[in-house]
Amino acid sequence: MNLLDHLSLDCIRAPLAARDKKGVIEELVDTLALAGRIADAKPLKDAVWTREQTRTTGIGHGLAIPHGKCPGMTSLALAVGKPADPLDFEAIDGQPVRLVVLLASPPDKTSDHIQALARISRLMMMNDFREKIYTAANAAEIHDLLRSQERLA
Repeated sequence: MNLLDHLSLDCIRAPLAARDKKGVIEELVDTLALAGRIADAKPLKDAVWTREQTRTTGIGHGLAIPHGKCPGMTSLALAVGKPADPLDFEAIDGQPVRLVVLLASPPDKTSDHIQALARISRLMMMNDFREKIYTAANAAEIHDLLRSQERLA
C-alpha cells in the first residue's frame, strides 16, 4: 500500500495549532473535511474520539495513529500533523508524541484500514526515517520524505 494514494499535501499540518490530544484529533479531521476527503467532520470526530478513549493510539517512539471508521466515506483518507511541541498523548511508552497520523476509512474497508496502519507502523519503526520526519520544518518536507520512502517500497 502506498500511503500517498491516500494522503495529499493539503492534508498535512506542520505545525499543528492544537495543543492537546482532542484538539489534535479535531484539527486533523477538520483538515480532511477542508480538503474534501470527508463530507461531514462530526461523525468522524466522534468515531475517532470514542476509539481513543477506549485505548490510546499513542503507540510509542513519538507516534500516535488515531483512527476510526465512518459511514459515508468512499475510500481511505489520511491526515498528518506535527505538533508545535511534543505533546502528551498518553502513549504506551509514556513519551510525548512528535507526529500524529490520523486514519479514516469506510466501515467496509477493514483490510485497507489494517494495511494502512501496518504501513505507517513499519515506516515509523525505521529510525533514520522517523528522526527525519520529526525534524521536518513544514508540510512539504513531510510530504517529500514520505514520497521518497514510498518510492523505495
